[in-house]
Amino acid sequence: MSAQPATAPQLPHVHDRPPARRRLRRPARGWAYAWPTALFVLLLFVLPLGLVLRMSASRWPLLSGDQGINFPDNYRKAVSNRFFAESITFTLKYTVLATVLLIALGLGLALLVQESSRWKGLLRASFLVPSALGLASASLLFYVLYSPLAGPFAPVMRRLGLTFLGSPDAALFSTLFLIVWRYAGFYMLLMLVGLQAIPPELYEAARMDGAGRWDTFRRITIPLLRPTLALTTILCVTGSLLAFEQFYILTKGGPDNSTITVVQLIYSMAFQGQNDLGVAGSLSVIVLLALVVVNVVQLRAFRTSDES
Repeated sequence: MSAQPATAPQLPHVHDRPPARRRLRRPARGWAYAWPTALFVLLLFVLPLGLVLRMSASRWPLLSGDQGINFPDNYRKAVSNRFFAESITFTLKYTVLATVLLIALGLGLALLVQESSRWKGLLRASFLVPSALGLASASLLFYVLYSPLAGPFAPVMRRLGLTFLGSPDAALFSTLFLIVWRYAGFYMLLMLVGLQAIPPELYEAARMDGAGRWDTFRRITIPLLRPTLALTTILCVTGSLLAFEQFYILTKGGPDNSTITVVQLIYSMAFQGQNDLGVAGSLSVIVLLALVVVNVVQLRAFRTSDES
């Protein structure tokens, strides 16, 4: 029986390749999907950022518009403002307290909801309800509650000789109570997602080895929850550094200008007192650069801890 000659492998036909029109259609389709988001970012971020940079380098009164370059003087005026150092100190103090309280309480509530089986749905709903309320609306609600005239606690506070917003410390902690009430459920939800991503087999193996609750929390929960903690810390620090609505509605920067945040100072420079958009823009650029530095430091710190 004669052996049949081996057939040569068939090369792909030229017509089997995707046509040029189809190859060009794929990136065009991608751009079609991406252009709404790109347009959104361009109109609401890139263009306003460019306008702020232009304002920070120009003499720009509120009612007169651009009157020419005034680059170094705007930054000197912003830094030499009498409330500049006080606003930075207060903003940092508020940021530290709000971050510690929100992360600790959010993690505690997440652990409570995760452990509870009978009242899990009710607890989740009750903790998340305040998160559905806008911050300005919540601030107005607490403004009425804290009112020394019409508030429900006004008679008791008058008998005790206390006020919610009458002293710097009272105003700070009253505002912190509002922020914790408003955002604790949101951070609980983030923590709960991170907790549910931890494999339950690790806890079962730890219990079989005789580990207690504190040991499993310290050696399993916290290390595996570190990415979630990094996210919540960055969100909380960034939001606290940009605090405005709660203090503007509750305290107006008082008493005695003791609760002025950096964003309140920017608003005051732009629309109150100086009415100078150039100086306000220069302070906005300083705050933007500070936020970038803070976020980079946080990301590197968490990345270093993960590698170690």
